[in-house]
Amino acid sequence: MTRRAVRSALATDGVQAPLWRAAGVFRLLTLGYAVGYQFVAVSNYTRPRLSWLFIAVMAIWSGACAMAFTRNFLPYRYLVAADQVVVIGLMIATRAVAEHDWYSTHQTFPTTLWATNAVVSAAILGGPFVGALSGVVIAAVSAVVRSRLEFDLWADATAPILISVGLAIGLAANTARRAHSQLERATRLSAATAERERLAREVHDGVLQVLAYVRRRGNDIGGAAAELAEKAGEQEVALRRLISQQGTRVAMADTAIDLGGLLRSQASSAVVVSTPGEPVLVGRWVGGEIAAAVGAALANVELHAGPGAKAYVLLEDLGSEVIVSVRDDGVGMAPGRIAEARGQGRVGIAKSIIGRVDALGGTATVTSEPGGGTEWELRVPRTNT
Repeated sequence: MTRRAVRSALATDGVQAPLWRAAGVFRLLTLGYAVGYQFVAVSNYTRPRLSWLFIAVMAIWSGACAMAFTRNFLPYRYLVAADQVVVIGLMIATRAVAEHDWYSTHQTFPTTLWATNAVVSAAILGGPFVGALSGVVIAAVSAVVRSRLEFDLWADATAPILISVGLAIGLAANTARRAHSQLERATRLSAATAERERLAREVHDGVLQVLAYVRRRGNDIGGAAAELAEKAGEQEVALRRLISQQGTRVAMADTAIDLGGLLRSQASSAVVVSTPGEPVLVGRWVGGEIAAAVGAALANVELHAGPGAKAYVLLEDLGSEVIVSVRDDGVGMAPGRIAEARGQGRVGIAKSIIGRVDALGGTATVTSEPGGGTEWELRVPRTNT
């Protein structure tokens, strides 16, 4: 088993542990009911000694399950499968201890209530569908054993009760797993945010202040010192970007990531990135495509906007959609330049920016004029993130 599988199994056990403990208590209570029913019904059995042997099997199995499900001696899937087999076997054993006239008008030997334990264990492990399926199987076995198949399936309460138990317990188990997953994600994000803030404070008190001072003084002195100021400014931006990424690199789920963190990683001395203070969660693949489209727009700024041009990236989360604006103060483009480039076979913009956003179900629009810079607006529906 891989480390990831082990961690997943441990996490699942932690989530389900209260449910398994409750199921263990329920199993022991139903065993008490089954034993009490045995004292009442044993005089009607044709083989009372054999029935007591089956009662001993029920007691041993109930105790073993109560311990195994709470202490995880074996993988749960094997225990649940064995539980189904033992319960069905004991239900079929009804015909070995009683005559037809008896079992056709009474519940099966291990009692319907005790047989419900198989449905409960299946629902906790597999969710509502598996729980309901187990309920159908147990109800069908009960009806077949008692030779009341047609009547039981349509009029008796056994099937509806067992299926309802499977659905209810399965939904509760799924809800517990989802709540645990959300709590884990929130805990990881909180820890990452706290670490980022601590790192930012420590670095700001030292390195960042020195870099900012060198940049200001170099620009004031000019000449050769201006080049040193530029380098100090680039390192200051890079360090700030590194600090900001400490909390955003923690994925909120296997398929979710903070789009703001992806965009901030593209900041530089010539690129200013503004994002909301809270994480803007999108699908991992969707976030990568949006970030790639923004990267392509920034590459065009570097290549075509002219020397000294700066770019500004703004991320907005409108709830139903996310909007990313990429604006520069460069030389701009003549009207129809994109269509002209596409006609010449140069499809870099069409594929790298417009094509990516179109594939996400969004829209990419560009406005530009000579000497007035260029602005891209990328809109992606939240339903696709």
